[in-house]
Amino acid sequence: MTVVVKIGTSSLTAESGDLRESAIAQLCAQVADVRARGRRVVIVTSAAIHAGRAVLGLDGGDAVTLQAVSAVGQTRLMRMYESALDAHGLVGGQVLLAPLDFFERQQYLHARGTLEKLLDLGVVPVINENDAIADDAIRFGDNDRIAALVANLLHAEVLVLLTDTEGVLTADPRVDVSASLIEEILEIDRELDAVVTGPSLRGSGGMASKLSAARIAAWSGIRTVIANAERPNVLIDAIDGVAGVGTTVVARDTRWPARKLWIAFAVRALGHIAIDEGAKRALVERGTSLLGIGVTSVDGKFGVGDAVEVLGPDGVVFAKGLVSMRSDQVAEVAGRHSAFAPHVPDEVIHRDELVLMP
Repeated sequence: MTVVVKIGTSSLTAESGDLRESAIAQLCAQVADVRARGRRVVIVTSAAIHAGRAVLGLDGGDAVTLQAVSAVGQTRLMRMYESALDAHGLVGGQVLLAPLDFFERQQYLHARGTLEKLLDLGVVPVINENDAIADDAIRFGDNDRIAALVANLLHAEVLVLLTDTEGVLTADPRVDVSASLIEEILEIDRELDAVVTGPSLRGSGGMASKLSAARIAAWSGIRTVIANAERPNVLIDAIDGVAGVGTTVVARDTRWPARKLWIAFAVRALGHIAIDEGAKRALVERGTSLLGIGVTSVDGKFGVGDAVEVLGPDGVVFAKGLVSMRSDQVAEVAGRHSAFAPHVPDEVIHRDELVLMP
């Protein structure tokens, strides 16, 4: 069985931005315990940019500078993981991933094949996003989603998201001292999303991105535990389902492929397309593509390949997909039987790029 554990920047760095070698050592000691139980472990790690900033003495910088800084920090980060794993007789292997590694089939198969081979060889893969050369328009932006998609890729048993809080709380503890731990979540809904909108102090994601990742894992049939990295034996306890270890997000029976998970939960919608009842029935009951004839209105500005939400005649979002044309072109074909120009596809959203939302 495979366990994916992700640890965030806030858990790996001090307020100065320096890497906390003790935090990495503590995590790797627990990884060794899990390995001793016969389970395979994958680590997803953040903190390369913060580590690079500390080395170079930088407080900030533009996007290009931060990408360059991440290359410096990544080598420093991996040296610490290599040393910490070596202390327990384990070998680590660096893997840098990008969104296309999950959503282009050949890249997906290569990524899965490499990770499976590393695990078969007894290696502990240490994964990060490929920040140094990432295109800002097609990057994850946080490692929580990467961890969830890796868990899906490897059919993991459990996803553990380690952070600097106990788990998901009923309110932001920075503004409400009465906030308490939510120990189990059966369904991540909009009400819960609204409670956890704030970013982490030093990381890029915060609790909102962890819930997004947990949602991806849940629809992959994978249990997620969100817990405090500083808690003793947190990894073993999370795997064993010990009560109070953190927040457990229950897995669903349905398992979606990685691309559909990305469309549904990981990519931000840049607009809305409203459709009529006939078009909705065609999408839901027959699994067709969305054609212009069924579109009643368009809201937002988006381009080819961007994500949009699809609303039924009742105004409720029931689907999400990647559009085949720009927002102005969708408005032009709305209510028509075919595209208005030869080079524009007939489908507003192709059925392979459409997900019916739970």
